[in-house]
Amino acid sequence: MKKASMSDKKAIVLSSGGIDSTTAMAIARAEGYALYSLTCNYGQRHASELEAAGRVANYFAVEKHLVIDMDLRAIGGSALTDNIDVPKNRRHDAILSGIPVTYVPARNTIFLSYALAWAEALQAPDIFIGVNAVDYSGYPDCRPEFIAAYERLANLAVKAAVEGQLVMKIRVPLIAMTKAKIIRTGISLGVDYSMTHSCYDPPEAGTACGLCDSCHLRRKGFREAGVPDPTHYAI
Repeated sequence: MKKASMSDKKAIVLSSGGIDSTTAMAIARAEGYALYSLTCNYGQRHASELEAAGRVANYFAVEKHLVIDMDLRAIGGSALTDNIDVPKNRRHDAILSGIPVTYVPARNTIFLSYALAWAEALQAPDIFIGVNAVDYSGYPDCRPEFIAAYERLANLAVKAAVEGQLVMKIRVPLIAMTKAKIIRTGISLGVDYSMTHSCYDPPEAGTACGLCDSCHLRRKGFREAGVPDPTHYAI
């Protein structure tokens, strides 16, 4: 995919290589932004997402794909960063109730802070993040009230905003969409979801377990969207 022509209109896109962040990137591209992709290598169990984020960055021919290394394993407290089993085979109603052990403490706060720093350095006031508060695992840092609060913080925190040079915007185009609608939106924008990765506990490179919450939501989304699921599930 060729780069956007409006290179003076810049956006940071937080990219995990999954369905949501990839669709958010497609929306940013459709709106004419030059894309700066930011991926965090935080010691996550599902490191396959780093490869997927690289594929997505190449697909969209981003201006730059930045991978930030950090060690959230030192903090732990999550099945994605600690010696805690990833929940499997949970019913849909159970997934939508409560906050599961796959929640990573303060993850989106940390990720957005890195994005905010890069956005100020690039003079790029728009930060896209693919958070969703409909078909999701109940993470508190995916809720609209969190995003609104962070945007207020962003405009108090950085020199460019305080001096009136930029008004920082946290863009969340998917926040009220079902997973099926997200997938249909991406398909309409030409996204090839075979390059994405969602599984929390992949058994081997290029596959998905088929049993974790994320695999469940991905399968359900493709089924309800009426779109073939290109994922290779182990089960």
